[in-house]
Amino acid sequence: MKKQELDHVLRSAGRITGEKQFIIIGSQALHGKYPDLADDIVRSAEVDLLAAKSPKRTEWLNAIGVYSHFHETFGYYADPVDEKTATLPKGWRGRLVHLPPGNTEGVKGLCLEPHDLAIAKYVAFRDKDLLFTRELARRGIVSKERLFSLLDQTQLDEHTHSRIRDQITRDFHAERALEDRATEKQPPTAGAVDELEAVKAHGRAKWLKQRRQAGVKGPTSNATRARNSSKRSESKHDFGKSPDDEEAE
Repeated sequence: MKKQELDHVLRSAGRITGEKQFIIIGSQALHGKYPDLADDIVRSAEVDLLAAKSPKRTEWLNAIGVYSHFHETFGYYADPVDEKTATLPKGWRGRLVHLPPGNTEGVKGLCLEPHDLAIAKYVAFRDKDLLFTRELARRGIVSKERLFSLLDQTQLDEHTHSRIRDQITRDFHAERALEDRATEKQPPTAGAVDELEAVKAHGRAKWLKQRRQAGVKGPTSNATRARNSSKRSESKHDFGKSPDDEEAE
């Protein structure tokens, strides 16, 4: 979903509810800090919204929700949620990011900070959530240390806490593995080339030494072959002549 499409949903949400402020809970919250982010990470068609000051009015957003005329017309929609929809770290409200200005008719979007969003996705633990968190790590949008810190500030049972910590570690390990493979594909440096040539030269010298010790003649050069060929031709031309013949000439 593009930023202008998110603006459209907020504009419509404001008209329906009369509210001027909505909290954006889901992946579209990334538009708060990264309004020009590539579509492949914010490709979902829904915008998870919560009316910030009048939560009960959030349900009114079903008018532009899934399978609504709005959804069928534009291909995206609002998904009304509440504060229990996502499990978030302590103090998440104080870290909300304001959506950059746009064509929203004065309606403001308050977006989850990317690390808070990532924690919520790790808790949800759906396949699409795990793909999303790995992409956050790959793009450098979140840091492992900050995620660990916020995880410790999230009320979770011991099993879930341990599972998420392991998942965070795997996401960043996978990212390092990709970087290592990319590095391996880089062209060798000048120093590496020099070292390789030195190894090759040493190998050739050792090979020639072994051949000489074994009594094997080295390859004959083109010039040498040409001289030998010339001598053979002369021999063929003089074949059958006696010393007397040469003297007669």
